[in-house]
Amino acid sequence: MSEELLALEHAGWRSLCDGTGDRFYGDVMTDDALMVLANGAVMDRATVVSALGQSPPWARYAIDDVQMITIAEDTAALVYTGTGWRDGNDAPFIGAMSSVYRRTGDGWKLALYQQTARQ
Repeated sequence: MSEELLALEHAGWRSLCDGTGDRFYGDVMTDDALMVLANGAVMDRATVVSALGQSPPWARYAIDDVQMITIAEDTAALVYTGTGWRDGNDAPFIGAMSSVYRRTGDGWKLALYQQTARQ
């Protein structure tokens, strides 16, 4: 399970780097999913898809200090430190991130994502 979920996290970050994040998250988020961002915004699936369609891509990323928590047989969370760099910006965004996934008939789907900026 942890390899599958970590592979999804990497796929999500790669989509944010190649400019396809709107399509990726539109497909992987549950209909009622939410993202809670470091700036305090709470976004539903439609808002995430719209926002990512207009966001500049990340140049590169790193996922470190990964922990997985099994919540139920069909639900698990990944908690990790995510770092993202954008071209032309020397300071990366570093955050404590958690992604809660639920297994459905279509595979693992993202139900809740939360990030907290680290100094």
